[in-house]
This record gives sequence, structure tokens and C-alpha cells, in this order.
Amino acid sequence: MHDDILTGVLLDDVALTLDELARACNVETEWVVRHVQAGVLGGETSVQVTSWRFRSGDLARARRLLRVERDFDANEDLAALVVDMADEIRRLRARMRVLGID
Repeated sequence: MHDDILTGVLLDDVALTLDELARACNVETEWVVRHVQAGVLGGETSVQVTSWRFRSGDLARARRLLRVERDFDANEDLAALVVDMADEIRRLRARMRVLGID
């Protein structure tokens, strides 16, 4: 694991490299690669791993995935399902607020 953890706000017009995303999440790059290859973490990926780029949404999702995996000893597929469901609940609640349904 990396000793230096990146903190701050990532702007949408700025992208992180694979190494930067791993450092921001305090994980090995292999963790990120495994999750991208499993389809549970996105980003601008190409054939060459060294040219992968990740945006703020990818960073937030990676941190949520990691939290679920660590807190509940979940595998990447289960963590992705939990994160997807939590995201959907947030979207639905936001939509209900817009519609005036509380």
C-alpha cells in the first residue's frame, strides 16, 4: 500500500492516472486494474493500462467500493451491487424531492 494518500476535490476536467487513482484510494494499482477488468469500475480505459484516465465520479465510486469491501469483507461483485443499489436509492430520493414526494 502507498503511504501518501491524496485528498482534495477532483475537478471534472482533470483526470487521474491509474497510479494517482490507486494512491488516492490507498490501494495497489492491481486493485484498480482488477475492478476495471471486472467491469465494476469505469474510467477512460484503452488497451494500454498506462493510458487509463479516471474522473471524479470514478474516484468516488472506487472509494465507495473499497469501503464496502473492507467494512463487510465483500468481494468486488457484491460491493458493486451494494454501491449500485445505494446510488439508485439516492437518485430515486432526489427525484422524489423534485416531485414533492417525501
